Amino acid sequence: MFTGIIETTGTIEKISKNGVTIKTPELIKQLKIGGSIAVDGTCLTVTGKSGENFTADVMPVTFKKTVLEDRKKGDQVNLELPMKAGERFEGHFVSGHVEGVAKLIKQKIDGNSYRLTFTIPSELVKYMIPQGSVALNGISLTIADIEGDIIMVSIIPHTWDITDLHDLSIGDKVNVETDLLAKYAEKLVLSNSKPETRNPK
Repeated sequence: MFTGIIETTGTIEKISKNGVTIKTPELIKQLKIGGSIAVDGTCLTVTGKSGENFTADVMPVTFKKTVLEDRKKGDQVNLELPMKAGERFEGHFVSGHVEGVAKLIKQKIDGNSYRLTFTIPSELVKYMIPQGSVALNGISLTIADIEGDIIMVSIIPHTWDITDLHDLSIGDKVNVETDLLAKYAEKLVLSNSKPETRNPK
């Protein structure tokens, strides 16, 4: 489980159809073989370490469903280690299970913040509300506004500076994970709305 509070960015050193190698001098000592790490919000397992680099296997379905498919050597990616029990909880519950990708269609400076506008997969709209939470490239963000399949988020300078959002250009894609609590709520509502079935005697 993650919180969407990015600890640092890493640099892709190598990427192939089977996995990715990322340079992260800031986190390398904390990583363990078999441990989890969120890469742009995608939960991956550390399978190797060498110097300041770690390697993670990536399944074909993960490449197809996330922005990892478009990554190349030299790209920056957001990194977050799993939440530790007993630590102060910030951000929101992020599982690292990416549900789709969003496309950046507009960006502008808005006072002391950066406002980014994305189109999102239509099937994910029902899990989003104004002032609700969403994870974009693993970053816990608040939805400033939503219109149809378009969402707007405001980014404070600190988040802009320490994440890979400042590398985005119009048309670029980001990973999307909706609020986990919204999906649980949907399941409970749907389960309670189904008529009871009785076992025949």
